[in-house]
Amino acid sequence: MKISFKNNKLEKSFTDDKILTKTYGTMAKKVKQRYEDLKLADNLFVISQFPAMRLHPYQGNSGIWSVDIYKNWRILFIIDQDPIPTLDDGGVNLKAIEIIKIESVEDPH
Repeated sequence: MKISFKNNKLEKSFTDDKILTKTYGTMAKKVKQRYEDLKLADNLFVISQFPAMRLHPYQGNSGIWSVDIYKNWRILFIIDQDPIPTLDDGGVNLKAIEIIKIESVEDPH
């Protein structure tokens, strides 16, 4: 999957191991693993098949999706395709989603 980032600082926190560790501490290894999983997946449908990632639309924020990292921590992202591919019933076509933009890493609880 093609992944972009909300800003350069966020991108460096995912791609530079030193900054990754400084930013996410004990979660750094899991953040890196989730990022690699997202990059290697052909589309969001592949991600949806991993129960531990728990891909889902993020509650209360239309257009934002999330995957679990550790406990309450999530990677929040948007689908960066225009228009967003849909199914005949109006749902999102996860098999056609190949581009996302990571917006943040947060504990929403």
